[in-house]
Amino acid sequence: MMKKIMKLSLACIALGIVATAHGAENYPDRPITLVIGFPPGGGADNVGRVYANNLSKVLKQPVVVENRPGAGSTIGAAQVAKAKPDGYTLYLGNSSVMGSDSILYNVNYTADDFMPVARLTIAPMILIASKASGINSIQDLIKRAKESPDKLNVASSGNGVITHLAAVEFMGISHTKFMHIPFKGGAPATQSVAAGDTDISFATAPSARAVIDTGKVIGLGITTSEASSLVPQYQPISELGVPGYNVSNWWGVFVPKGTPQGVIDVLFKATNEVLADAGVQQSLANNYEEAKPSASVEEFARFARQEGEQGLRLAKASLETVN
Repeated sequence: MMKKIMKLSLACIALGIVATAHGAENYPDRPITLVIGFPPGGGADNVGRVYANNLSKVLKQPVVVENRPGAGSTIGAAQVAKAKPDGYTLYLGNSSVMGSDSILYNVNYTADDFMPVARLTIAPMILIASKASGINSIQDLIKRAKESPDKLNVASSGNGVITHLAAVEFMGISHTKFMHIPFKGGAPATQSVAAGDTDISFATAPSARAVIDTGKVIGLGITTSEASSLVPQYQPISELGVPGYNVSNWWGVFVPKGTPQGVIDVLFKATNEVLADAGVQQSLANNYEEAKPSASVEEFARFARQEGEQGLRLAKASLETVN
């Protein structure tokens, strides 16, 4: 009797392995949804739509973008964390989903509820100022912030997201303090700067470009420690009076925990094929995003967790330094 049970158990295990492998071999056989935790028009949306449109060509299945903005992108992240782990629900995320979300929001997920798949882009952000504010340089910004603490305000695309944490890092290094005004995405945050309702914002380059072109906003510097060929007209903030400052904005693809490795491998290979396309690279560059594929799923997982540690540190600091 015991031998029959053992044989049956082994047979079930074998069938499970075959079923998993079979599922990966036939993946995908229906449309895929890419969830973006920000509204249309911002940097995340631009990257996500270029990626989705071209991933559909590689996988030969529709990839539908679903914008789920709000609460610093945690609404969208929560949706994906609870989704069936079958590879048909993807998340466009960055360091916030790797830890800082849990510090600033009451979320029902952790970083362990996501599996990193592949990196898409890395790009600098641009510190912008409203012309109505009269701020014309980094030194001018620091001087005014120190003279009148909390009088200047900084717009971001939400609590805990990279545009917020970039402000936290700036304040920590420059020993300044701003009033934080969160919005539901990069586009409304930068539009508030253009309208003169807020003073500054550490904005993704696409969002910054849109309002700089109106003539109502100026760029003060970029957030990465090195100059960027994407925005050569701006110097790094670290060279303009805030030495040691270095924050980059990146986007990657995540799936819910439990997604079969075979499916993840298919998505990784397809993603790198998308990013190898010269047309995709140019489309991303047009929006100030540089294609930066990861060498492997494991390499991206290490990168995401390291970035998550920085985000976690800044999120904790934000509770003490930003209103």
